[in-house]
Amino acid sequence: MNTVLAAEAGSTTARNLTITLFLVFVAITLAITVWASRQTKTATDFYAGGRSFSGFQNGMAIGGDYMSAASFLGIAGIIALYGYDGFLYSIGFLVAWLVALLLVAELLRNSGRYTMADVLAFRMRQRPVRTAAAVSTITVSIFYLLAQMVGAGALVALLLGIKPGTTFLGMDADTAKVATIIMVGALMIIYVTVGGMKGTTYVQIVKAFLLMGGALVMTLLVLAKYKFNLSSLLGDAASASGKGAAFLEPGLRYGVETPGDALKTFYSKMDLLSLGIALVLGTAGLPHILIRFYTVPTARAARKSVLWAIGIIGAFYLLTLALGFGAAAIVGGQAITEQDKAGNTAAPQLAEALGVDFLGGNLGGATLLAIIAAVAFATILAVVAGLTLASSSSLAHDFYANVVKKGEASERQEVNVARISALVIGAVSIVLSIFAQNLNVAFLVALAFAVAASGNLPAILYSLFWKRFNTSGAVWAIYGGLLSAVLLVFFSPVVSGAPTAMFPDHDWHWFPLSNPGIISIPFGFLCGWLGTILSKESDEEKYAELEVRSLTGAGAH
Repeated sequence: MNTVLAAEAGSTTARNLTITLFLVFVAITLAITVWASRQTKTATDFYAGGRSFSGFQNGMAIGGDYMSAASFLGIAGIIALYGYDGFLYSIGFLVAWLVALLLVAELLRNSGRYTMADVLAFRMRQRPVRTAAAVSTITVSIFYLLAQMVGAGALVALLLGIKPGTTFLGMDADTAKVATIIMVGALMIIYVTVGGMKGTTYVQIVKAFLLMGGALVMTLLVLAKYKFNLSSLLGDAASASGKGAAFLEPGLRYGVETPGDALKTFYSKMDLLSLGIALVLGTAGLPHILIRFYTVPTARAARKSVLWAIGIIGAFYLLTLALGFGAAAIVGGQAITEQDKAGNTAAPQLAEALGVDFLGGNLGGATLLAIIAAVAFATILAVVAGLTLASSSSLAHDFYANVVKKGEASERQEVNVARISALVIGAVSIVLSIFAQNLNVAFLVALAFAVAASGNLPAILYSLFWKRFNTSGAVWAIYGGLLSAVLLVFFSPVVSGAPTAMFPDHDWHWFPLSNPGIISIPFGFLCGWLGTILSKESDEEKYAELEVRSLTGAGAH
């Protein structure tokens, strides 16, 4: 009886502590946002933070933007449930930065002003290209936003101790998740509409420090529990996972060998390849990462910010190994899936278990869980703000100012439209997230990467490096890659026909792979090539100007 009372007291303390920490973080970030709003006077301030950030500051902000709920909650969860195969996400997300550094960062900074479409439209007809770029940016951002919101919902159910059959303030687990998704959506809209890029960037820098600190503390506690003996940590993880030695070998989730079914085995291996391609190529096409290159004053600072980001992100992904295997060993696979089928709460559950071990009793567990959960919330809020800013900027700058108003909109009108766009995009994301709660958040982000690599990347690379490329090619590349990726996802086991699908009770899937990248990315490049050669339009003088500008920075804003 005493034990039950102590556990209830601990969970009540956890709730109160978490809610307090979360409110403190929200208050601090809202104060930063209000301060930034007073510094935001022009369109350059709203879209690019006045180009006033140093390489280190922007590197931290990129890290804050990139290390999302998928990285912290999703990857730790996938490693905790599938062992070796889960680490593929960490490797893929990190290696992707080399593509961004070597092919995109500096050239993009030199060539554009506020959005990806500035580069694409530089030597082409403005209206069709900017319309296509705006559609693509919004689609990718919404896919990515889904992941963050689903992570927020899972996290709150854990924090408030809501499991199936229990309630909090009269809400059951599902209602509480929906309420959280709506709250996170409302906060992200406030960050973007009030603070613009300056407010969002400072929120991301604060969050990057918090996330690195939280992950490092948890990693050291996991290693200390096992006296820094990795062999015994991995051994315990394998046995507690319920999968045995297979947990430490490839093939639990991807590349699964199905005896007697060669076709199923082939599809599983193709899925692995498809996921790898999407992860490595996706970053260089993500709109919310691309606009970060415009917030620094020079191309050299853009390069430096990517190097800082690689260092910060690389260190963090190494820590996810300890978090994932630590969760498998200490919490156990069954306890993780009981709380959240997709494993999204593995890291916070690990924090609670470590708190009980090192800080003593349920109160210690409640304290560490509250701190790590507040960090995870900070992560989600910072990333959704960056995504909403990218999509609302594209809608206002590319579509409204350059397509609807044909370049004649005033800066004030443009920024007002960006703020209204943030509201609309936030509302759409909230509604879609409510249906996607069964999916692992790292997996959802991989879909966003596939869509970005299929639609945006071919157009960006062709534009920067192919002299013959033209308007028709750019439009074909974006729409072809985008539509093929979205359609294949819609007809895949992700949406229907599987127990973990968005609509598990329906089945209209015919595409066998969970990730469309292996088909949609080459298709995007093919569409860009085909659209170009079928059109006679060509402007080699404009290409020469873009080439000089992208390589030297001459004439860059």
